Amino acid sequence: MSTQVHANLTEEQVREISGDLDEPDWLLETRLEALAALEDLEMPDVIRTPGRDWTNLHELDFESLVDPLNAAEDKDQVGPEEAEVLSWADAVQEHEDLLQDHFGSIVDPQENYLTALSTALFSTGTVIYVPEGVDAEDVTVRTEQNSRSLFNYTLVVTEESSSVTILERQSTGEEAEEQYYSGIVEVAAGENSYVQYGSLQNLSEEAYNFTLKRGVADTYATIDWIEGNLGTQLTKTEVSTELRGDSSETQIVGAFYGHNDQHFDLDAKVWHRAEHTTADLVTRGVTDDVARSVYEGVQDVGSDAWDTSSYQRENTLMLSDESEADASPKLIINNHDTEASHSATVGQIDQEDLFYMTSRGVDPRAARNMLVEGFFVPVLAEIDVDELREDLENLIGTRLRERE
Repeated sequence: MSTQVHANLTEEQVREISGDLDEPDWLLETRLEALAALEDLEMPDVIRTPGRDWTNLHELDFESLVDPLNAAEDKDQVGPEEAEVLSWADAVQEHEDLLQDHFGSIVDPQENYLTALSTALFSTGTVIYVPEGVDAEDVTVRTEQNSRSLFNYTLVVTEESSSVTILERQSTGEEAEEQYYSGIVEVAAGENSYVQYGSLQNLSEEAYNFTLKRGVADTYATIDWIEGNLGTQLTKTEVSTELRGDSSETQIVGAFYGHNDQHFDLDAKVWHRAEHTTADLVTRGVTDDVARSVYEGVQDVGSDAWDTSSYQRENTLMLSDESEADASPKLIINNHDTEASHSATVGQIDQEDLFYMTSRGVDPRAARNMLVEGFFVPVLAEIDVDELREDLENLIGTRLRERE
């Protein structure tokens, strides 16, 4: 079933957005083609079992959520002088060739309804360009949403033997009753380059969130993702890497904490397409109250991916009997020269551990909180960015204390 295009999305709006950014004709044409394709595109894939979709994206009411010409935000984009950290408008003027080479090359603008919608309507974004041999630390992108809908695009390009560490945050400023945030991220990691991309999403719990972060790693390149999700009432997100070059590597680290009636639909995927590639996918999360989580992890090993190492583990801790958690880890192996494993667990706090702590005088609530914080330690230990790790620890601690 295709998705109906709503009357409040028009070609005139798209032309106005593109014109305000002084974009070239080829980019305007890409936007208009995405708009025209909406009528025939489906929502992103979700995990299905007979008779049930675990996440129902068709309930999103774009008629009320999307306000194409209102993109109020407070954004900070900073980085070292050696790298270029540009707003989308500045990048259009200064690096059109770079944009033409890479925009839409990793995430197909017409992959699904929501990618096409974002391509047609995005009006804000960041382009990070790291020249050959440059080591760029402390690149920070902070987005505070102050409008009903916000469409954001990020492009990261690293040249040979360069590196960059990026910390991205999304939060809500002036709250509306309901909001929609859409973020598309493309990372092109050149030969022997290193990208670490950390993201912390803490939008209003009245918001809907769709994000797609996807990277391609060249020979000897590494792309590491860190993904923290705490906000929104519904999050649909994918983080994935295509290991296209020999000896390329990726790590995807995820953490989430859902409470009240939050719903997280999280995908972590790696595509092994070259020899001697390595991947490690690690996710841990908590559901409380009537919150729900859905996790899909995919390790796809192609026929030419000799000497592959690929590992995946996902663990969810349920703090209430009413919360739900489902996981679907998958191995798709088309090359016998592969070492791979995958696992997923869902459980509750160990009552023996809880009894041990309370029998030694620890308050039951404090004991519970300590066990939850300890549950996240294996994931937090994988986060090399101190600021992101500390922010995530503090937000988890605050959420636990709210229930005391």
